[in-house]
Amino acid sequence: MESLQTFHTSLSWIDQLKASKKTAMISDGKRKVHYLFGDGKEMAEEYDMKTDELILRKWRLKTTLGGHGAWQVEVGDPQPSPIQGEQDTIRESSSNPVFLRKDTKSSFQWRVRNLPYPKEVYSLTVESVERVCTIRTSNKKYYKKFTIPDLDRCQLPLEDSAISYTHANNTLIVSYKKPKEILSLEQELMKELKKLKGSNEGDIDCKTQ
Repeated sequence: MESLQTFHTSLSWIDQLKASKKTAMISDGKRKVHYLFGDGKEMAEEYDMKTDELILRKWRLKTTLGGHGAWQVEVGDPQPSPIQGEQDTIRESSSNPVFLRKDTKSSFQWRVRNLPYPKEVYSLTVESVERVCTIRTSNKKYYKKFTIPDLDRCQLPLEDSAISYTHANNTLIVSYKKPKEILSLEQELMKELKKLKGSNEGDIDCKTQ
């Protein structure tokens, strides 16, 4: 996923967002926005209309032949295709851990479902040079490295003091407090998105399905 989130350009991330071609719509209580960047990358987001919280963010790159690749979810529940749906349902209900990201207004947040071990089993480290966070368990039952692409896009440092975790209902919840630069960017972006004239029916674009 790293290649989807690293933008080698002189423009800041907020400037890239403003410069992208955006299409918006309102549907099912959600603000849905499709972004098309100059290099052909696509991003689709969904926000809760009442709280402005981000529900979904996914990316798509062009293939080497110029076609459309598969969507890759960065924030929110992965959306299975109709063909894969039955298999994914079986997989979700199994005992395998399920890792996904669901943010709040103040924090980036990841959830790992199906982890029954007590809180003291887990440890969390931030590797600032490699720019990754790592979840480990003392019983060697779970290991996961993950990045925070929002910080990478804005070239912000990883801060060990910003990360925390808790455990409840067989779910490990990892939170990273958003730095003030991210909060400011999100507020500025939401102001821009609310200026867009969105349709009230259909979807953002048939390409996002």
